[in-house]
Amino acid sequence: MPRKARLDMPNLLQHVIVRGIEKRAIFLDKKDYAFFCQYLATVLEETRTECFAWALIPNHFHLLVQPMETQLSLFMRRLLTRYAVNFNLRHQRSGHLFQNRYKSIVCEEETYLLELVRYIHLNPLRAGLVPDLDALGHYPWSGHAGLMGKEPLPGQAVEKVLQLFGSKPDAARKNYLRFIEDGIADGRRPELVGGGQRPTPENPDEFSQKNLDSRVLGGDVFLERLQQENALATRIGKTIPLPELLQHVADLFAVRPEELRWRSRINPVSEARAVFCYAAIRLLGCSGPAVGAVLSMGRAAVSRAARRGGGILMEQTTIREKLERRLKVTK
Repeated sequence: MPRKARLDMPNLLQHVIVRGIEKRAIFLDKKDYAFFCQYLATVLEETRTECFAWALIPNHFHLLVQPMETQLSLFMRRLLTRYAVNFNLRHQRSGHLFQNRYKSIVCEEETYLLELVRYIHLNPLRAGLVPDLDALGHYPWSGHAGLMGKEPLPGQAVEKVLQLFGSKPDAARKNYLRFIEDGIADGRRPELVGGGQRPTPENPDEFSQKNLDSRVLGGDVFLERLQQENALATRIGKTIPLPELLQHVADLFAVRPEELRWRSRINPVSEARAVFCYAAIRLLGCSGPAVGAVLSMGRAAVSRAARRGGGILMEQTTIREKLERRLKVTK
């Protein structure tokens, strides 16, 4: 049975697992680990990708990342190519270093972000690379040490993760450490790496069998929305100039294009602005700065608007269908 295409759109939280070919080691010494961290930090910055968790094990690694403006495939291609070339040169080898296809699972942020941060950062302990939780806090090749106050990897979203545990850094670290400790007894959690398993709303300990998709870790509503977004992006499959997209969206909401550049929160202008941000980033693959330049908005504001716009399109079927027809007939 052929593999399904990846669900790869900007602004999705993705759990990535990369293994060495034939289960061989991909980190042989400290220089390998250090070079990988250097490349990871560089590519995170180049592609405007946020990293919430990471852990390097001798024969594989885990990342929890959210590319804000590009597809995950671009991020991974740059990272894996740079590291493989360096590794082969240093160790005088040739050929593939990684398994042909890395694993990526789109994750529902609200439900799984913290669970995955804990799961990934406990990997070195589960693998026996450190003896206990105290030693894990000094393990240099995962994001746990950075969250505990050590020098973090450049590009690691330390503050964003800690803010989920408290407003004050010291208290947040204590709460985070307690959360990590509580997860040690859970051991390996195949549902976090297999995808396709989702807790039912009625019983969090049971898993839904509806619309199973191994590419997704999230509830049925999340999966359905993601599938709709992916289908819409696939059907459109083109890029049009942003001013032209702006005109299309303005027409749909019966407003003038220049109104979308105003900071009005009054509907339908606010909704039109959100849909424009979503369509430009998620459907057409435009960058956040490019969209922000059109609307005189910052990157963070564009990202927030895009998320809202996705919700609007999924809820308002008529608007979504009209937008799709307009973009498909654009030459």
